[in-house]
Amino acid sequence: MNYSKEKLPLQKVERLVIGIDYGSDSVRAILVNAANGEELAVSVFEYPRWKKGLYCNPAGNQFRQHPLDYLEGLEFTVREVLKQYPGAAEQVKAISIDTTGSTPVAVDENGTPLALLPEFAENPNAMFVLWMDHTAIKEADEINALARSWGGTDFTKYSGGIYSSEWFWAKMLHVTREDAAVAGAAFSWMEHCDWLPAMLTGNNQPQHYKRSRCAAGHKAMWHTDWAGFPPSEFFTLLDERLVVIRQNMCDETLTSDVAAGCLSDEWAQRLGLSTSTLVGVGALDAHFGAVGGEIKPYYLSKVIGTSTCDMLIAPEAEMKDVLVRGISGQVDGSIVPGMIGMEAGQSAFGDIYAWYKNLLMWPLMNIFPDITDPVKHTQLVDEYASRMLPELTRFAEKIPVGESSVIALDWMNGRRTPDADQTQKGVIAGLTLGSDAPRIFRALVEATAFGSRAIIERFREEGIPIRGVIALGGIAKKSPFVMQILANVLNMPIQVAASEQTCALGAAMFAAVVAGIHRDISHAQFVMGKGFEKTYVPQSEQVAVYRKLYVGYQELGHL
Repeated sequence: MNYSKEKLPLQKVERLVIGIDYGSDSVRAILVNAANGEELAVSVFEYPRWKKGLYCNPAGNQFRQHPLDYLEGLEFTVREVLKQYPGAAEQVKAISIDTTGSTPVAVDENGTPLALLPEFAENPNAMFVLWMDHTAIKEADEINALARSWGGTDFTKYSGGIYSSEWFWAKMLHVTREDAAVAGAAFSWMEHCDWLPAMLTGNNQPQHYKRSRCAAGHKAMWHTDWAGFPPSEFFTLLDERLVVIRQNMCDETLTSDVAAGCLSDEWAQRLGLSTSTLVGVGALDAHFGAVGGEIKPYYLSKVIGTSTCDMLIAPEAEMKDVLVRGISGQVDGSIVPGMIGMEAGQSAFGDIYAWYKNLLMWPLMNIFPDITDPVKHTQLVDEYASRMLPELTRFAEKIPVGESSVIALDWMNGRRTPDADQTQKGVIAGLTLGSDAPRIFRALVEATAFGSRAIIERFREEGIPIRGVIALGGIAKKSPFVMQILANVLNMPIQVAASEQTCALGAAMFAAVVAGIHRDISHAQFVMGKGFEKTYVPQSEQVAVYRKLYVGYQELGHL
């Protein structure tokens, strides 16, 4: 829909909304004037328990987060943005929240995460199972096998034909089998993005939670074709204990342009806001990020950080009877209401660079302490850590394209899409005695770009055009080296969203629609959007070389 270029008239600051973005390491809140998109205040809270590595076992692919990290972060960030802008509290009309996903948790009959009960306070299985947790690979395999063999509808068909270990039912099944106490105490399971709005609005009946269309459709096999989640008959064949959970889940889902309710008395007091403040239905972070980055039909929106999440929207009429093989879902209204939302992504992107940095830091961390004093060691570690990736980049960008024989696969944390397979491993091949650290680093950067190309090519193979690429997230903003290689590998211009807080801004846009300040998301994007700060254009002389190198990537991965 086209709108007049005249923006809403500025009024005294009376159209305020708060967007809250829960990431893996921290939560941030932004206070936004919905009349023009001005970000008036921002606050970030790092999760203290997560920072200490509590409740996680990386060697076992276990990553859990305590609900107290989330609650403490919510109170701190909201109160902090209100403190930064005196007088704002009474003017905030709505709050909307995004979270990582799939990040589910077991709750009791009152909707309380089990980890908030004394008997489960230190039990990782009673905590939120983070998106990056891959403990449920075996269970995901079982779900996929059953979906194809049970004799009824294949409930994975709108999820690319593959159910991932990163998602809701696989994680629930794994915890249920691993921990009888948690399984026995669980009345239902909730996605993080569903639990927070329910808690804020005082909804303590999990069977009546207003579940996010976004999370349910992309992570939990919800679809209108079978009137909700898969039926109990399907889950009976997996584990009888899942049937109880399924029976306690309402099949209704809502898009994020509607309200879950108003702040309860308790939470209005805890946050310093009014009970008239609306709370929007939640969603996943990348989906709100795509909105904040001004996604439009057939433009791939890439959230590039520790991993990537690639968002695409298309009119429903143009997606009729189209099933995109090997992607993470196609769901009506999951990103923009009225559009089919499609999701893909890579399980590791920036995490691969971080892994390589940590690998190179190992001698300094483990050998050097024995030969120097602690203070000097700490100083050196901090300096080396801050300079490692910039210096690798400086030397790597001097290496001519194709000069090195090194080639890598970007599957250090499994493969998300196309064709989810979390058992896949990373590879570095073509090493010689001349393969130095910058050459290996460049190969890893190129591998992440090749993984992005594989996603785009899969969409095109399935008949979905890609008319442009929008990039957002930390790497898009901070690494011209990575982004230029990505543009060359994709052979497409890449627009970088200007906002520093695209996920939180997307949440604020939805809050503005929930509050009735804007009529729909398109209008909210138009009024509140920040536009684009830079465009990376493919370098023609490198495009042809990367086309050949991509063939090598495919052969190495047997794609």
